[in-house]
Amino acid sequence: MRPNTSPVALRQARQHLLDSGQCPSGLVDERLARSWSRSMAAGLVPTGRPQAIDHPSSGTLRHVLASNPELLAHSRPVMEYLFEQVRHSQSVVVLADRRGMLMHTLGDPYFVDKAERVALTSGASWHEAHRGTNAIGTALAEACAVEVHGGEHFLERNSFLTCAASPILSATGELLGILDISGDYRNGHAHTLGLVSTAARMIENRLLAATCKRNIRLHLHSVPEGIGSVAEGIVAVSADGWIVGANRVGLAQLGLHAGDVGATLLERVLDVRLGDLLSHHKRRPQQPQALRTPHGGLLFAQVQMDAAAWVTPSQPATAARAAPTQDALALLDTGDARWRAAADKARRVVGKPIAVLVQGESGVGKEVFARALHASGPRRDAPFVAINCAAIPEHLIESELFGHVAGAFTGARKEGHLGRLREAHGGTLFLDEIGDMPLALQTRLLRVLQERSVTPVGASKAVPVDFAVICATHNQLMQAAEQGRFRQDLYYRINGLTVQLPALRERSDFVALLQRLLADLGTEQGLGFEVQVAPDLLARLAAYPWPGNLRQLANVLRTACAMLAEGEDTLGWEHMPDDLVQALTAAPASPRSEAAAGPGAEGLPAALSLQQLSTAAIDQALQAARGNMSQAARQLGISRQTLYRKLASRTPQ
Repeated sequence: MRPNTSPVALRQARQHLLDSGQCPSGLVDERLARSWSRSMAAGLVPTGRPQAIDHPSSGTLRHVLASNPELLAHSRPVMEYLFEQVRHSQSVVVLADRRGMLMHTLGDPYFVDKAERVALTSGASWHEAHRGTNAIGTALAEACAVEVHGGEHFLERNSFLTCAASPILSATGELLGILDISGDYRNGHAHTLGLVSTAARMIENRLLAATCKRNIRLHLHSVPEGIGSVAEGIVAVSADGWIVGANRVGLAQLGLHAGDVGATLLERVLDVRLGDLLSHHKRRPQQPQALRTPHGGLLFAQVQMDAAAWVTPSQPATAARAAPTQDALALLDTGDARWRAAADKARRVVGKPIAVLVQGESGVGKEVFARALHASGPRRDAPFVAINCAAIPEHLIESELFGHVAGAFTGARKEGHLGRLREAHGGTLFLDEIGDMPLALQTRLLRVLQERSVTPVGASKAVPVDFAVICATHNQLMQAAEQGRFRQDLYYRINGLTVQLPALRERSDFVALLQRLLADLGTEQGLGFEVQVAPDLLARLAAYPWPGNLRQLANVLRTACAMLAEGEDTLGWEHMPDDLVQALTAAPASPRSEAAAGPGAEGLPAALSLQQLSTAAIDQALQAARGNMSQAARQLGISRQTLYRKLASRTPQ
């Protein structure tokens, strides 16, 4: 945004907005006009106060900090360096999460006092809907670097600020957070936006290097001397040559967009075979290689990779067979970035004394995720005991969980009962719908988790137990704890790590996920052939919001497969239940189905070809498998030879 918009123009534009509800064109920058309009639509008044809570609960901030460990770890050193550059300008350096909550601040002591008066401090939300036009919230809304100066802030109480903010993106283009410099508007500097944007790129590069350690990394620049600088492009490549991550510069150098990550072979954008690239690196690791883009551009590339991290295509098959097998979580991964991020976080704590809380709507697969997490850890050969806290009658739940001795109460088993907690000894205890557990039992469960022992009903002596704890809920437990409906001390005990599983309508891997479900159902029903879905039906299925999530989709497919007649291998409308047919035909197009249809499509992609859908599913599976052909074939429910044949049949690009 323009930092030099005249005060007169700002006053005229603001008055016109208040009088007519619209911001006039030409008086202020278009992005500023859009932001002011959004602020008004959120119910804010320029002379009023923000809608955000200036001092949220400490639990909220702890939750946000615990959810962003890598972003914080890699941002803090850069923020310290950045603060040294602005130390004497009465400024504060701010890191916000992807929703605009401030996570970490560094500031000039004099200015920090002023900043705290408007809640420019850790824990406060600076989302546009809460604080109106401001650099952090507007950078989130516009998905680009912005500067907001003085009276350009929607709320007059913030007009003493000048702020510059830049988004921080992951290696796959996902928004992670916002980096901001805020200061007194009288000390604003023309170079602040460039400074904060450069610092954001430094954080992105650090994150890319950390998250893509297992990948081959290409560092690119138009001149050899530029490699290693903040202006370099970085591209992460799988062992089979697929681009699985990149920074913004790398994408621009190769003419790609964030959506191309995971679906593009390196050979399509650079005139080099991966094997030749690695051979050169082995001979001369410090010498950049000159490469050409398809349009004739020249780029110099230097390879970086961890020692023995990859089996290259040129290595013998015996080495490939010696590669480590995929764990149970990886076998569930069909390409969605949010699901994979949840799995990666959970995988890091498996086997450690850290409880995991899995959140998500009913039917998203929380128990399936928990079982895979158990099977991916050192307790995999021990029991996995699942308890649905919402399904056990309240008068039985105590004895079911803690067990009882013989004759403990009327109706008790003569031989006593071990109890589910002791059944989980040595393995994993999974408490589903933990939010529905009665408060009285929450107290007893907390004691078990603290003391690692169980006292059966009617017994006087505690019995030691050892198990990993995974809990799941569709409720917002933090909010329930703050409202007294769930014990806060128990919440913090089971919330060692919280992961959020996305709803089916939010996932980007619908086609690959559907094909894997069909493959599993084909095995379950002994069909002996690959089940396909008619293209127009598949497009409608992709557009449907699926309120029951994966559970609903699996049930629909199970019934549809059972409806196949002799000789049929393709699911069509005639195999769908009548109520779903009505819902599917009434459902509007979703962004997912429109994106699958390709440029120029209107409405639902009824004309989408089976070849296009197959191609999309294969690309998603290969991305999820990080280029591992065997794993991708398993996820798609086809043989590896079939996958190779499908790839070979594609028209060269």
